[in-house]
This record gives sequence, C-alpha cells and structure tokens, in this order.
Amino acid sequence: MIWDELETSLAQLADEGLLRRRRTLDAPCGPEAVIDGQRLIAFCSNDYLGLANHPALIAAAQEAAAHWGVGSGASHAVSGHLRPHAELEERLAVFVGRERALYFTTGYMANLAIVPVLVDRHDAIFADRLNHASLIDTALLARAEHIRYPHGDLDWLAGRLAHNRARRKLILTDAVFSMDGDLAPLPELFDLAERFDAWLVVDDAHGFGVLGPNGRGSLAHFALPASPRLILMGTLGKAAGVSGAFVAGDPRVIEWLMQRGRPYIFTTASSPVIAAALLASLELIVAGDDRRAHLQALIARLRTGLDGLPWRLLPSLTAIQPLVIGDNQAAVALAERLLAQGLWVPAIRPPTVPIGTARLRISLSAAHTAAQVDALLAALRDCVDHAA
Repeated sequence: MIWDELETSLAQLADEGLLRRRRTLDAPCGPEAVIDGQRLIAFCSNDYLGLANHPALIAAAQEAAAHWGVGSGASHAVSGHLRPHAELEERLAVFVGRERALYFTTGYMANLAIVPVLVDRHDAIFADRLNHASLIDTALLARAEHIRYPHGDLDWLAGRLAHNRARRKLILTDAVFSMDGDLAPLPELFDLAERFDAWLVVDDAHGFGVLGPNGRGSLAHFALPASPRLILMGTLGKAAGVSGAFVAGDPRVIEWLMQRGRPYIFTTASSPVIAAALLASLELIVAGDDRRAHLQALIARLRTGLDGLPWRLLPSLTAIQPLVIGDNQAAVALAERLLAQGLWVPAIRPPTVPIGTARLRISLSAAHTAAQVDALLAALRDCVDHAA
C-alpha cells in the first residue's frame, strides 16, 4: 500500500538524519526567538538588515491596510494591480538601475516565470551546479537542454558555450549562493554572455539590500551595465524584511514576461499592505550604510572567532557563514547541543547541500550584537571541549 511506502520512506529519512522539523515561533522575526517558552538567540533568519519587525514598516503596513484593505482581489493582469504595486515597481527599477521591474508574490514564482519565456526545447540553459532549487525547477519547466557546469568553473562553461549549437543560450546563476555564501563571478559570466550572445539571468536573493552602493545588490557591487541581455531577480523577503520578489531589466523583456509568465498571470496579486511595507523598506535600505557596516563587522568577528575550531568554515564574506560538519547526524547533534544552550543555528543536510557536506548555516543580521556573536563562539568552543 502507498501509505506503508510513505511511512517507510519517512522512517528512512529519520534514520539518515534528513527529516525536516518545523518549529513554531512565539515572537516576531528578529535576533531573538521564542519557541515553546524558551528564549533563543537565532542565527537562522535571512533578515540580513534587521527590518522584518522595524517600526517604520509596521506603520506603513497599518496605514496601507486602513486605506487599501488587505486583499488585492485578483491577478495583476485582471484588477489586482493597485497603486502601491505600481509605485513599488517604479521605485525598484530606479533603485537597481534598470528601466523596468515586475513585482512577484515570491522569489520562487519569479524564477519559475523567467526562463520558460526566454528559451524552449530548441535552446540551451547553462546553470551553475549549486544554483537554488527554484533555478533548477525553472530550467526543467523550460524544457530546454539543461547543462549544469561545475560551480564557478568559467573555463568549463566557456568550452560548452563555444561548442553548443542551440538556437538560443541562457546562463543561469545565483549571485550569492545560499548555502555556501560565496559570490558568482558575475563580470566574467557577463563577458561570456556577450561573447556567445547569451542571456544572463541572475538571482540576487541574498545580495539585494546588502551588497553594492546603498545596498543596490550584486550587479551594482560589480558595476555591471544595464544590458538588454542581463536580467535581474531580487528577493524582498530577506534583506528587505517583507516578502515577494521582482524581476528587472530591459522593458521589452519585462513586458514579454508580463504577457507570458504563467506564475505572474495566473496568481492573485499580493496584498497592497505588503507593497506599502516594501516602499518603506526601500527607504531604510538606501539609508542603511550603518547597518551594512555593522553586519560586515559581525561577519569579521565571527570568522576570526571560528579560526582554530575543527570544522571547515567556507570562504564567504557575506552574511551566510557555513560551517561544514560533514555527517548528517553529527550536524544535527551539534545543532541540538547549541539549542540546549539557547542558540538556534540550523543544520542543513542533503539534498539542500551535497552528500557529505552537512553543515551549520550561520546567518548573521545587522540586528545581532557583538555579544550575541560571542555567545555563539563560546558555545561552539564549549562543544569542542566536551567532545575531546
């Protein structure tokens, strides 16, 4: 029976240390969490600038709810495109230095929409092997040839681009890789896109708001031009502190995406309350140099403090600091020991990361204090001492 097979499969996940567990929080998103009455220092949120519970965003949401209500009532293409949505798209385009932007309910949906409108079964997609799951899924939906190149291997990619005879070519990459924290070589990828007449689609989920002048993102960090072949996706549920995503680029590309992107056309528009909160968030991001400087100081403090511990710290200069443990059960056990000491650091296991690289994904926020980072370092050292 199918039920017996499901039960067996779930038991196998548990035996392999791969069973996911949700925890219900009893406090707003922030550097401190409350779970089952226990107060924890949380190092697991993508709220990189500490805006998710900011008073300015709350006030903007309250005002918008009073004026616009809480629902949009329809898809953007029918009657759900309200003034806050339009203003948000205009502001986002200006902020990232592109001519036009399109707002989506989630980043996953935005990624699912982009690639299938640009390429099809006659074309080829060249995707970094460590891309986010949404980028893998959008490549599959496009039904194009899906070529996954070794992580960051430009020579390998150039060779495949040179020899591939597809009608259209598309390079697909994260800007900041969500489980390793490293940056894609975007200038070199753009050069390859120019050389081989390819699209370059960049998912800047973890760079938007954090990297570049005024937090304008990874493209601004590398000073990449506003080329028609370069398409940017940015997530608004991480550093921006709210939810949703946008796609920005050449106005012809964005218009085509609006006309043919199924996840956009066939989804009810998000609440105008969300759009209003994001407009307030953009103002804080632009003025957020102090927050970004504090975040960078915390990153340096953590990396210095982790030096000499027995686990492998990946070379990341972003808010994502992966500490590779290796074994699934060992990673889970370490996360549980930290939890017992009041520190919430998630254990990330396959299939999210490659087999044998289970890790603690330490995620820092500008809302953290130096003392909280020091508490994590002290707890990790204590775990080493007790294991010796």
